Amino acid sequence: MIRFLLRKTGYGLLVLMGVVVLVFFLFNVLPGDPARLTLGQRADVSSLENVRKELHLDQPVGMQFLFYLNDLLPLGVHEKKEAADNLHYITLFPLSGDKIAVLKMPYLRRSYQSKKPVWEILTEALPGTLLLAVAAMLFATIVGIGLGVLSAVKQNTWMDTSAVLASVVGISAPSFFAGIVLAYLLGFVLSDYTGLHMTGSLFDIDPFKGRVLNLRNIILPAITLGIRPLAIIVQLTRSAMLDVLHQDYIRTAYAKGLSASRVIWHHGLRNALNPVITAITGWLAELLAGAFFVEYIFGWKGIGKVTVDALDKFDFPVVMGAILITAGIFVIVNLLADLLYAWVDPRIKLQ
Repeated sequence: MIRFLLRKTGYGLLVLMGVVVLVFFLFNVLPGDPARLTLGQRADVSSLENVRKELHLDQPVGMQFLFYLNDLLPLGVHEKKEAADNLHYITLFPLSGDKIAVLKMPYLRRSYQSKKPVWEILTEALPGTLLLAVAAMLFATIVGIGLGVLSAVKQNTWMDTSAVLASVVGISAPSFFAGIVLAYLLGFVLSDYTGLHMTGSLFDIDPFKGRVLNLRNIILPAITLGIRPLAIIVQLTRSAMLDVLHQDYIRTAYAKGLSASRVIWHHGLRNALNPVITAITGWLAELLAGAFFVEYIFGWKGIGKVTVDALDKFDFPVVMGAILITAGIFVIVNLLADLLYAWVDPRIKLQ
């Protein structure tokens, strides 16, 4: 178990390192002067030079990357003033001059536009994205497994045909298209009946009460985001259940007098869940990336909307930080998926 966790953690760190390298060099070649983006178009030459020095833009690209890596790693070397201004850190020991070795949170630098720390901007938006992704995945999982089991049990009936047809349509519909259609129909045309709105976030601003929780605003974006994984889960569950229901132990369970519901849901579904879990965990991580456009369409405040707004303003530190956080979540979800396989199916050994 420990060897498995260590090996998977090592693979995850290698993936994250690859993402860091790709993100840095990709955004390092994009047009735009970070110093001018930080200070504005009317900044004087001396101010621009000071910011370029602060951002290490006066160094070769290789050195810039090492400085960026030093900011991201939990162990780093920083000047005392830089650490005091920008980092949440614990001093380990002093070094030469005014430099110190520190244990810290990853430093994603500051936004060009708002001057706020990127970590602060993204952690404010992250709960909205996680809540939306989890809500979408719960909708897709519960409805998808239910329809998949029903389709397998009622094979070759109109229920089976309807479920398969609906899943094909769901796979074919891009999230941004489904989002526009649902927002227009349910959030505008039928808004008086559904009580839903085209845009809105988790909290509404009331002039008298301040921030007011409004869970209705999550319904449309969660359904939009969950349509495609729901379609995949329906087909995977149906296929896996059809294989399982023809196994000898299922016939034995029926011969022992167990009820059909117990055989299907307890014995059949549990042994058919492995491919479904793969889809669920894979899609949960993918939904964090897919949420970008859905959040923008519905005005849902999350990492996706923050990132799209940052791209529009050439606020590259925010975009880079969002990519790195999303990659980290991918790695964590994949590790949890492997542990979940072993819990669901004891035949799988973690090695």
